[in-house]
Amino acid sequence: MKEINGLKIERFVCNMVQENCYVVSDETNECAIIDCGALYPEEQQAIANYIQNNHLTAKHLLCTHGHFDHIFGNNFVLKEFGLKAEVHQSDAQLIESLPQQMQMFNLQYEVPAPIVGRMLSGEDVISVGNHQFSVIGTPGHTPGSVFFYCAEAHVAFSGDTLFKQSIGRTDLPGGSMFILIQSLRKVSQLPDETIIMPGHGPETTMGSELASNPYMDR
Repeated sequence: MKEINGLKIERFVCNMVQENCYVVSDETNECAIIDCGALYPEEQQAIANYIQNNHLTAKHLLCTHGHFDHIFGNNFVLKEFGLKAEVHQSDAQLIESLPQQMQMFNLQYEVPAPIVGRMLSGEDVISVGNHQFSVIGTPGHTPGSVFFYCAEAHVAFSGDTLFKQSIGRTDLPGGSMFILIQSLRKVSQLPDETIIMPGHGPETTMGSELASNPYMDR
C-alpha cells in the first residue's frame, strides 16, 4: 500500500493480461474499487482480505471502461460488497456484452454479464471519504473511457487511455486513434506532478509522459 497526499492506494495485478485493479481509501476508511479485473478466486480473495483487514467500507465500484479484463471481478464485488458498476454511459452496453467479448477473444470462462448501476458522465464527481474524484471523459480506446482524477491528491486513474510511454489500442470495436489523440490533448492539461495510475504496467507522471511519450503534447 502506498499513500499519496492522504490517499491510500493498493494495487492488485489481475487475470491473464496483468490488469491493474486499485483499492483507494483515506482516513475515513471509505474506499472505492477501481477496475476490478479479478478473475481467479485467489485474486478476489486478496482484494476481499485487504478491505476487511484494513476495516474499510467499500462505497464504489468504478470502471474506467468496459473491456473484459477490467470487469471480470464485477460480479464478485456485487456479491461480496453489494456494489454495482459505475461506468460512463457510453460503455454501459460494452460491460453488458462481457460474454460476447470473451467469445471474441476465445476465452473459456463462465462469467455472466455484470450489472451496471450508476451511469457516469463527464460532469460527475465521486466522493470517496474526504476525497473527490472528477470524471474526465477520454474516449478513443473505447467510447466511454474515462480518467478518475483526484486534484487534491494529484492522482489520476487512466485505465487504458494512457500508459507509461504508451497509449491504449484503438483497433477494437468503438476505438478511434483520432478521438484518442484528442482525449490525450485534453488530459495533458493536468498538472505535471499528477501521478498516473494506468490499467496496465507501472505508474508514471503527466510531466514524464509529456517529456517521453510520443503521443503526448500540450
